[in-house]
Amino acid sequence: MKLYDYYRSTASYRVRIALNIKNISYEKIPVHLVKEGGEQHRPEYLKLNPQGLVPTLDENGHILTQSLAIIEYLDEINPTPALLPTNPFARAQIRSMALTVACDMHPLNNLRVLNRLKDQFKANDEEVMDWYHHWLKLGFDSLEAKLQSLPHKNQVCYGTEVSLADICLIPQVYNAQRFGFSMNNYPIINQINEYCLSLSAFKDAVPLE
Repeated sequence: MKLYDYYRSTASYRVRIALNIKNISYEKIPVHLVKEGGEQHRPEYLKLNPQGLVPTLDENGHILTQSLAIIEYLDEINPTPALLPTNPFARAQIRSMALTVACDMHPLNNLRVLNRLKDQFKANDEEVMDWYHHWLKLGFDSLEAKLQSLPHKNQVCYGTEVSLADICLIPQVYNAQRFGFSMNNYPIINQINEYCLSLSAFKDAVPLE
């Protein structure tokens, strides 16, 4: 199994966590999103992933893209430990939190959007950072409120075991901290982040140069 990834990519970070949780060995193939205009734009990579994004999973020539699709695939072929519970309502709750990050927060703040703000709209660094922090605040505010509404507040997003929601949340917190966003108003998220980063599956997936 091969994973084409960029170490700072939030989406790639998610998949690395899932692979670690599942204890799946894999070959990591770096795709630098900045070097030489972005290696993701090279023709040989676009043959694998026409979107020119990371991550891409290659399992014996079978190609998968999109981090959540990859993670659910890994969960289905390696069902233990489960990343989604069997209860339909619990599954929906976890997916709801995961999608808040993956659909409402991350896409607005990824590298190609930030570059577009600079290149097309001539936004300066301060304006780009204001944009970045705006969407982080909206997303984290809603997630913290969601977590507060749950009947049991544990060390993970839902239930007693790490799930797809935690896999999406922790990389987003990493990026927020990297870009100087204050997490002081999110005690439950901070508690979950601290706990998850104490687990080897999460700790070993942290971006390293």
